[in-house]
Amino acid sequence: MCGIVAYIGKRDAYPIIIKGLHRLEYRGYDSAGVALLDGNLNIYKKAGKVSELENFAKDKNVNGNLGMGHTRWATHGEPNDINAHPHYSESGNMAIIHNGIIENYSSIKAELIKRGHTFESDTDTEVLIHLIEDIQNNSVVTVDEAVRMALAEVIGAYAIVVISKNDPDMLIAARKGSPIVLGIGKDEYFVASDATPIVEYTKNVVYLNDGELAIINKGKLTVKTIENKIKTPYVQELEIKLEELEKGGYDHFMLKEIYEQPRSIADSMRGRISSHNSIIKLGGITEYESRIANAKRILIIACGTSWHAGLVAEYLIEEFARIPVEVEYASEFRYRNPVLSEDDIVIAISQSGETADTLAAIGLAKSKGALIFGICNVVGSSIPRATDAGAYTHAGPEIGVASTKAFTAQVSVLTLLALQIAHKRGTISQSRYMEMISELESIPAKVERTLMTNDAVKKIAEQFKDSRNFLYLGRGYGFPVALEGALKLKEISYIHAEGYPAAEMKHGPIALIDAEMPVVVIANKNSSYEKVVSNIQEVKARKGKIIAIVTEGDEVVKHLADYSIEIPKTDDALVPLVAVIPLQLLAYHIAVLRGANVDQPRNLAKSVTVE
Repeated sequence: MCGIVAYIGKRDAYPIIIKGLHRLEYRGYDSAGVALLDGNLNIYKKAGKVSELENFAKDKNVNGNLGMGHTRWATHGEPNDINAHPHYSESGNMAIIHNGIIENYSSIKAELIKRGHTFESDTDTEVLIHLIEDIQNNSVVTVDEAVRMALAEVIGAYAIVVISKNDPDMLIAARKGSPIVLGIGKDEYFVASDATPIVEYTKNVVYLNDGELAIINKGKLTVKTIENKIKTPYVQELEIKLEELEKGGYDHFMLKEIYEQPRSIADSMRGRISSHNSIIKLGGITEYESRIANAKRILIIACGTSWHAGLVAEYLIEEFARIPVEVEYASEFRYRNPVLSEDDIVIAISQSGETADTLAAIGLAKSKGALIFGICNVVGSSIPRATDAGAYTHAGPEIGVASTKAFTAQVSVLTLLALQIAHKRGTISQSRYMEMISELESIPAKVERTLMTNDAVKKIAEQFKDSRNFLYLGRGYGFPVALEGALKLKEISYIHAEGYPAAEMKHGPIALIDAEMPVVVIANKNSSYEKVVSNIQEVKARKGKIIAIVTEGDEVVKHLADYSIEIPKTDDALVPLVAVIPLQLLAYHIAVLRGANVDQPRNLAKSVTVE
């Protein structure tokens, strides 16, 4: 859950690395550091943000055409200067940066201590670089061979970069479970956790596969496996645009990404839906369409916001395609010995495509013969390569740690999937099918209109910025929206918030309601509208403060609620795509008013690549 970046070539490495660390800071921001090779191997590192590292390094020697940098989300050892990466080897001649966890580091460390090694930090990473140097010294092998031999001994997940003072023309990278991207320029190479630090310099990239090492030596790239088998690297072209990585005049990436949703939803449907041709077609499932349509059961595995999108998909698939669906937390799925068979379809959802728990769950499902369909946002990431089929969401880069446009893009693709399978199975009438296509095509415009509530939402935020607890209620398709709204608030404002099915309020949460408790209710007009009105009255009877998301023109709930936010009339099945927008804005404005770091909330990282 850290960001790594490295450079070898003709340019000064330091400016490239620092700019790359700023772009990767959404992956971790407990501490940051750089290692630069300029005759000597110089390491500078500091707890805190990348800007603090920059200030620390101002008067230091930052010369060199070979270097690497790291921004950390702590796993082993508290965030401080000593535990920050990079780490030296025992002699100080080698250095490493690392994303992941070495699970057997403790036993390796104990053995190295017996051999006379001393350690400065509490990290598993320092143990790995000591091991690499120990192997090189005792086996008299090249540094790249020592890295390969060391990785054969470790258990866990990693993305690493290693450089050595004694090999100033060599840079070694390797991965297992954590992503590594190689950028290939003219007589220069870039290494990073994702493509964001690379796109400015080259469009040509190689995504390392699990168990592979990249050795860049004297301008030549060699890729081999841990088993020492040479591989031919597959060069791809990046699709990311540089302007997508900037704030574009917005105060925060999160706000920019909220406002990008009309476009990102449209992009996620573009070329896949047409009312003119009366068709929905996800090309990624063409080969397996019949198998999915004939499935006896669909399992959805995901984490966090993606799990909420999966819950929406459960409602969609069961309503339209009439296939039983189970939505599982990936972290629990892999450990509870689930019942799986070759007849099952597993849908894995992840924004980054690198979520460790989801990848592990995919591995388990594949071992049982299930068909795996992946939905993610990042081209070339691990999940698309681990699944049998899938679809990209085309949301574009999402830099804010709290997911916004990724959620609506995922729901858009999952809606297309549900409707395509329903049409294949004949479980949806042609008139309803056409109605849903028309409704989907209208969603970007409805989201655009909903964004116009921003000023009203900000005023509501001013009233509740000091609240200590929030309750979010919804029924049917509104329930996953309630969960997602609560998650957004707690993620970035640090206010305790819970989402519940509205009918469950009476089974416990109602005990918490008093004059200090704001209750957010998704109260759009649908078949359970009257029930939601009753829930609102129950809250009002206990002096709770109601913030209602209502359909335009609704006077009943507006009269009952203390505050209301209107959204355009939308088909009930598509309400999550519209109703979530004001909840994202509410969380954003409350966090800003509380002085929280919106894009980089404490203790969180964007891509969870460790278990």
